[in-house]
Amino acid sequence: MSPALISMDSNSAIRNCGTTAKDDKYLKGVKYVCEETGPLTRVPNKYVLPSSDRPNSSERNPHVVINKANLDLPVIDFAELRGPNRSNVLQSLSQACKDYGFFQLINHGISEAIVREMKEATRRFFELPYEERAKYMSSDVYTPVRYGTSFNQSKDKVFSWRDFLKITNPTSLPSTSSCWPSSPLDFRKAVLNYSNETKLLYVMIMEAILESLGLLDSEIPKEVMKEIEEGSQVMILNCYPTCPEPDLTLGMPPHSDYGMLTLLLQDEVKGLQIQHGGKWLTVEPSSPYSFVVNVGDHLEIFSNGKYKSVLHRVLVNSISSRISIASLHSLPFHCTVRPSPELVNEDNPKRYKDTSFADFLHYISSCEPKSKNFLESRKLL
Repeated sequence: MSPALISMDSNSAIRNCGTTAKDDKYLKGVKYVCEETGPLTRVPNKYVLPSSDRPNSSERNPHVVINKANLDLPVIDFAELRGPNRSNVLQSLSQACKDYGFFQLINHGISEAIVREMKEATRRFFELPYEERAKYMSSDVYTPVRYGTSFNQSKDKVFSWRDFLKITNPTSLPSTSSCWPSSPLDFRKAVLNYSNETKLLYVMIMEAILESLGLLDSEIPKEVMKEIEEGSQVMILNCYPTCPEPDLTLGMPPHSDYGMLTLLLQDEVKGLQIQHGGKWLTVEPSSPYSFVVNVGDHLEIFSNGKYKSVLHRVLVNSISSRISIASLHSLPFHCTVRPSPELVNEDNPKRYKDTSFADFLHYISSCEPKSKNFLESRKLL
């Protein structure tokens, strides 16, 4: 890792974005904008979405928002997956991946202390002075430790109400932990403990998913399981500050996740919405220590469309800031993802191009701001 990437100051990060001087303050992050002049009473124009893209757009929009309806996702009890009721839980898991692309995971075995410490470390990182956060600021998507803002700050004409810290492969590259933020004091320990535990959990969930697809007895999934165990992990720590006019903007625009599975840890503040039945519905958390797990683009490709990677987005609010920690998991970065041959036949022909993490990075580096669904670019049918 180049030391320049880690020590990059905010001015050099801004120059990398290729934007005009008037946008400089927005490239420093939404938290900087909120802190610069004290509490905001209006949303700056840089964050105001076109009326058709706003959270509460009219019902003439094909993606109708049900403002007062919360969605109780299917609940998967991980403890029961390891007991005599496994076959029934596998059926529920399969149905959730087909119908929703999301499920709540409870009794997952990661201690409450590790979860709590990760949330606190995340919260305190975003409470650091801007000068501390800016040490890790970069617009380069290949940077392994990167502080940034919006969704794609190099391309977005309208910015999202979000700052993030992204750490790539935290468990397989322990030597780089010295390049992670050293403040708050317990940050590195919390991230390493949490990333190790979520990586192990991901492997066990994927084993259940392969079984639910009817693949576990074949030779091919044995190879896939090895790749899963050696797979990539990207942790994204998100901060969504309070917003004076939340109906005008979004924390994140509609998107799908690129990997196999994402394990999302949220605080108690609601914000995640998924597209279900042609409508946007707010996910109702089941407990402070549960995960929301969603199917990624790579798993939809691998399952040849049987399991669905679903569009989701993030709302903001005027009362409370919100944090979340997304742990995105997939095969190793050098691996090619393709539909499993056992799930391809005359009745269900191959539906997706072979793809890789390099394809994804190229896509997000070059795509137009309104073409964010990577999966659509991989479809054959």
